Amino acid sequence: MYYPPVKRILSFYIIREISSLFLLGIAVFTLVLLMGRLIKLTDLVVSYGVPLADVGMMIIYLVPSFLVYTIPMAFLLAVLLAFGRLSADNEIIIIKASGMSLSQVMPPVIFCATVAVLLALGASTIGVPWGNSAFKEQSLQALKRNISATIREKTFWDDIPGVVMYTDRYEEQSQTLKGVLIHDGRNPDRPMTIFAQDGVVTAAPDSQALLLSLHDGSIHMAGADGLYRLVHFGEYSMTVGENGSSSEITRNESDMWLSELQRRIKDPVTSAIDRLKISAELHSRFTFPFASLVFAILAVPLGMQNRRSGKSGGFTVSLSVILAYYVLMSVARTLAEKGVVPPAVGLWIPNLIFLCLGVFFLRMASLEKRIPTLPLRRFMDYFRRTT
Repeated sequence: MYYPPVKRILSFYIIREISSLFLLGIAVFTLVLLMGRLIKLTDLVVSYGVPLADVGMMIIYLVPSFLVYTIPMAFLLAVLLAFGRLSADNEIIIIKASGMSLSQVMPPVIFCATVAVLLALGASTIGVPWGNSAFKEQSLQALKRNISATIREKTFWDDIPGVVMYTDRYEEQSQTLKGVLIHDGRNPDRPMTIFAQDGVVTAAPDSQALLLSLHDGSIHMAGADGLYRLVHFGEYSMTVGENGSSSEITRNESDMWLSELQRRIKDPVTSAIDRLKISAELHSRFTFPFASLVFAILAVPLGMQNRRSGKSGGFTVSLSVILAYYVLMSVARTLAEKGVVPPAVGLWIPNLIFLCLGVFFLRMASLEKRIPTLPLRRFMDYFRRTT
């Protein structure tokens, strides 16, 4: 008659053990992935004078795109470490001795996995398009407010693809250029070089481009059949940077909401190649979050056999599984984008493979059979012994 309370206490115990490690894993993995972006974001502060508050908002906008990956990674590690500790402290043996089977231990793990799936789904379906769009808008506005930092005196700078600019002097208050030289090679068939006495630089409205108004200069242009053209002008305006007048052109699949992705797939104007890429993006919004549920089944038997290696073994197995999963997912996505396999099938194959592997390992653990040691873990054990 005391079995249900014992089971309830055990469930809360496992949930608490997984939750603390899960939150710590999210923080660590997100910080690691964020370090690569922090270098570029720091350059905005140092080179372009972007305020720290704006950079802080950019970091917040980037977090959802990282959470899609870090939540399954953190959950896998949490389950491995939690059951590795239970196994190392012989608590798994006590649980089995009390009459509870491995299948009765799984419900709290599945509950935690469901929470992780919902969090990752929220990040992939809502957070990613919101964060990516807001990040680009924030970056655009920050650079526009600090446009003076983009211009560097007496230096050839090529921050804008296809355009090399030089100015003798730049007056920041009036945004006036003195002694301007511009080489425009965006059209390889008709490159041109522009000289101007002075000019004014402003940010083009609703665009990630610079608007240059040049005065008293000349344009040296290479025409067809090797012809040379020289044009003198009193005033000349040109736009450099992103082509187009609307920031909508810079949006890609990762910036779109689910409804936009579905609309683009059904749009007859969308090319076959783009339709495959958009379909792959649509299904990846769901396959990555559901990896947490797959990892729940896979991690329990793997964690239970980390009795001697403890936390170091948990990290080793976790990295091995994560590496194998994401390599397989990358291959599946590439095949789906190339049309080798349908995206609706290809993007779910890694989850299916790891699910079958997890069920097989879980079956072996329930029969008290030892799971074959992973090759990478053997190498890590050997490395620890020799060092």
